[in-house]
Amino acid sequence: MKILGFCGSPRNGNTEWMIDKLLEGARSVGADTEHILLKDRDIRLCTGCLACEMKDETTPGVCVIKDDMEPILAKMVAADGFVFGTPSYFYMLSGLLKNFMDRTIPVWPLLKGKSAAGVAAAEDTVGKALENLRTYAEVCGLEWAGDVSAFAKTAGEIANNEGIAAALNGLGRRLAEATRPE
Repeated sequence: MKILGFCGSPRNGNTEWMIDKLLEGARSVGADTEHILLKDRDIRLCTGCLACEMKDETTPGVCVIKDDMEPILAKMVAADGFVFGTPSYFYMLSGLLKNFMDRTIPVWPLLKGKSAAGVAAAEDTVGKALENLRTYAEVCGLEWAGDVSAFAKTAGEIANNEGIAAALNGLGRRLAEATRPE
């Protein structure tokens, strides 16, 4: 079973650490994991042209934008589960993660039945960020395994919270179990 973690934070800090802890839990029960830092990828803005829409139920669409998205989409189709992580900006998910989600149009029908989880970090409230992640999962037909949120005023502060670490580890194990073939 393969689980991909997508970090929608533009800096190193709490969201990245949360995904690492969740993936650590998934690995503890046998999952193969990969953490993809969206800030380190060339993922341009979706133009909404819809040229990438799938032509049939089994063949991914192809985006006209040539950047780092195509190999990521292939990894998504091959994966069994995902964790999406975001800092909460204006009580919603980051623009970096939202743009990434928009760019999954070429494959989103092929994600149906895979598992997903979400993590969000914020200074005082995650607002609608986790709801945004659950909505994306619902649109794609992903099975929601759960989510964890945490609060911190500074980068790296959450790493000192053993309760959050345990919750992330547990969610990672649940996500991996949910992706396990019957």
